[in-house]
Amino acid sequence: QVQLVESGGGLVQAGDSLRLSCAASGRALSDYAVGWFRQAPGKEREFVTAISFSGISRVYADSVKGRFTISRDNAKNTVFLQMNSLKPEDTAVYSCAVDPNFSERLYSDEGRYDSWGRGTQVTVSS
Repeated sequence: QVQLVESGGGLVQAGDSLRLSCAASGRALSDYAVGWFRQAPGKEREFVTAISFSGISRVYADSVKGRFTISRDNAKNTVFLQMNSLKPEDTAVYSCAVDPNFSERLYSDEGRYDSWGRGTQVTVSS
């Protein structure tokens, strides 16, 4: 089973950028599609973005489209989330998870994902 560890969160001001990492161990991350989700205080976890096992396909939530970019480096067993033009409403705990999906079709349903990391806190001040 794959284990995931997120890093790169922090406290930033509105308009700033952050780059999150999701590092895998125990199994090759190239065996999976990878998704990022976030959960703000008092709210349900929501889908942010996902990338296919090959890295060819990506999908984004409307709220982050044009600002966030997901990428992967299978040689480093890591997936990245570049977050630009951050807004206070982006404040949340960001977690990554895997979907054992060898197609280019991606899903926002968190029920498809497992091996969740513990998350990294992103706080954006206004």
